Order: sequence, then structure tokens, then C-alpha cells
Amino acid sequence: MRDEMKLGLFLVQAGYNQGAWCDPSVPANGGVDIEHYAHLAAIAEGAAFHFVFCPDSPSVSERDNATIARAGRNDGFEPITLLSALSSRTQQIGLVATATTTYHQPYHLARMLASLDYLSGGRAAWNIVTSAGKFEAANFGEDELPGYDARYARAKEFVDVAKGLWDTWEDDAFIRDKQSGVFADTNKLHVLNHRGNYLSVRGPLNVARPPQGDPVLVQAGASDAGIRFAAEVGEVVFTAEPSLENGVRYYANLKEKARALGRQDDQVVIMPGIVPIVGRTKQEASEKLQRLQSYTPIDVLVSRADQWLGFVTDLRSVDLDALVPEALPQTNFFQSRQKVLLNLAARHKFTWRELIRRIADSGGHLLVVGTPDEIADTMVDTFDQRAADGFNILPATLPGGLKDFVELVVPELRRRGKFRSGYSGQTLRENLGLKRPLNQFAQPGIRSLPQEYT
Repeated sequence: MRDEMKLGLFLVQAGYNQGAWCDPSVPANGGVDIEHYAHLAAIAEGAAFHFVFCPDSPSVSERDNATIARAGRNDGFEPITLLSALSSRTQQIGLVATATTTYHQPYHLARMLASLDYLSGGRAAWNIVTSAGKFEAANFGEDELPGYDARYARAKEFVDVAKGLWDTWEDDAFIRDKQSGVFADTNKLHVLNHRGNYLSVRGPLNVARPPQGDPVLVQAGASDAGIRFAAEVGEVVFTAEPSLENGVRYYANLKEKARALGRQDDQVVIMPGIVPIVGRTKQEASEKLQRLQSYTPIDVLVSRADQWLGFVTDLRSVDLDALVPEALPQTNFFQSRQKVLLNLAARHKFTWRELIRRIADSGGHLLVVGTPDEIADTMVDTFDQRAADGFNILPATLPGGLKDFVELVVPELRRRGKFRSGYSGQTLRENLGLKRPLNQFAQPGIRSLPQEYT
């Protein structure tokens, strides 16, 4: 229901702050320690979070060995593998895996996500992204990323194919009747036979229709193309927006575009990211942030900022104390985040040094440093003014930042009637209030079987 916000946990090895891995409270090998991730998922599940969210990029993003050596970010698990392991260590929390449509194939990915939905008892979700990192293309036999429009066109076709594959078997197609010897009713089999501009996929999928019909579809773009895509397919939309005014505008725009496509407001759940740094006093919270900021040298900060700004300029050669220019050229990388960050710099009249620091601290997401009351005030205000249906929580450090939020902020949200105390359903769709989609092929008169299947 709309009077209670949804919460997710952004699940990374050390925490969202660039310097998190150096903090004494953070396990140095957390990225490859399943017990660390299981502990984080257990904390989130114990607090009735709706899901854990695994980001991903299939490349090392730093441009040189000196920054790779100190970045502390290149030893994490592949998301579907990790979440498959966590599916047996959790009972109710949703499991969101990021996977790119640019360098996956839909049959392979649809099969893995359907498997995860079964392994978890209907708790799987797919964060649909198009590759935007400069160094991804070379890992897949290409010199450059495809153009921005082409990436989104392929993504839309990719999602249509995945949804078609999940529907190739009707819900009750697998009879498994030992007496008759009939395992599957092929009258309820629908072969996709897709041939499009980017993809050719015959089908059928060799996994039964997922428990949720489709895994929940999450989308994380905020460019014009990203908003159109979210309005079409996104059921949960993860966005970066540090400005309340812009957040209200984005929320209204996306809901309006979704309604124009025949979708209901409550079937598009908008969840911006928030980096809460919690202290029992404002000073304590500020000191936590200052300590994290002391861990990372400027060249590492510059490398991360280069990535998030889409390499719009070579930050290694700019005057860091000069104001960020109001107009910069658009690149083929991270266009939506580049726009958010440059708007942030313009509003606050940041120098390059200040913007680079903000990127290290928040990546362009809403950063709130303060007491539990102050953080709850910001969240409730954002929620009540319809700039969000909930939040993806990005703790600065893990597990400490998550524990602080759960122990100090969550009780305050509950006291105000803004967050639940337990799970209301068995599947992620049920807990998010999302409908289970009908099988698109299971309608009277629809058949798509080639001769060999009849």
C-alpha cells in the first residue's frame, strides 16, 4: 500500500563509499566471502526489507594499474551466482540480479533467471541494464560499445524475447503423470520463433514457467531513452536523484508515461538510491563521513569520477579547484548519471574537486548525514511529496552502515507508520504489490508450434 515505503539493500562487498574497504570495520575479503553476503542478507531480511539488489559491471573500470591497485572494487561475485547461493540462506527477501542486455543472450539469461526464481520460491528479479562502461566492449570482441540508441533498441527487443521465453510453457503444462507416461502437455507449449532486428531465438525454454510468471523487472535508466524504457517495462525503477524538486518531476513524468501505455501507477514502483550516514548526533555522523573520506587518495577518486561522468573530460589534467563548466559534451557512456551529476554541480556551484568528492561519497545519489530523525525526515518528506515509492539503501560501509540504519532509522520509520514490520506475501511480486503477468500465449486461438512439436 502507498502509505508504506518499500526498501531495498544495495549489496556490495564493502559499502558504497569509495573508501569503505579501508575502514577497520569492513571485512577486507568480503567480495569473495559468501558468509559476509549471507550476513548482510540476513540483517536486511530480519528488518523486512523487500529485496537485496546486486549491481554488476562485466569489466574492470579503472583505466590504469595504479588506481586498480587501490580501488578495492574488483573481486566481487557475479550476481546470479551469488543470489542463487543466497536463495538457500534466506526465506522471504527478494533477490535482484543486474545483467546487461548488451552482452548477454536472452535464452541463456532467461533460463538462469527462471532457475533463480524456482530456487528462491518466487523471489527473483532482473535489473535490466544496457552496458555503459568504457571497457566492457573489449571483453566481448568489440572495439567500442554500440551507440546509445542501438543499445536501448536491443534492450527492448531482448526483454520482449525473455518474456516470450518465460511464457513458452503454460503454468500447468508439466503434468508429470507416471501412470499415463505423459510428462508434459504439448498443447500448452508455445515456441517463440523470434526473428528481430538484433536477435534470433527459436525456443522453447527448457525451464517451466517461473513461479512469478516473470521475475520482477527492474530498470535503472534516467535518460530520455531510459525513462521511455522504464515506462514500458519497468516494475521497479531504481534511479539516482539528489534533488527533491527534480525527484518530484521525474516521478510524475514516469508515472504519466506509464499510464499513457495503459499501466497502473502502483505497478511502477520508483525507488531512488539513498546513502544514509547515521550518527546518534549530527557531529558523530559527520565524523564518520570524514573518516571515510580520509582513506582514499585523490587519484583514485578522480578515476571513479571519470567513470561516472562518462569520461566527458580527462579529469587528470583539469584544474580541480576550477568550477565545473555548465555545458559539457555528451558521451556514449553513463549518460543518465552524467546528467544527474552535472546538474548537481550546477545547483551547488561545485568545483571539480567538490564534485569528485561527492561522487566518491554518493555516486550522485541522495546523501544524508545526520541523526536517525533527520534521515527519517528526509525519507518521509521525499515519499510523502511523491518523489519516491521507497528507497534502495546504499550503506556507506558494510555491515556497519546497514546495522546503523536498521537499528536506528528503521524503528523511527515504523513509529511514523511508514515501513512494515514483516512480510505480507511469499513471492517478491506479492510483497511489492505487483501483479503476476498472464501468459501472453495462453489465449484462445493462439498457437505458435512448428511442425516438429505437433
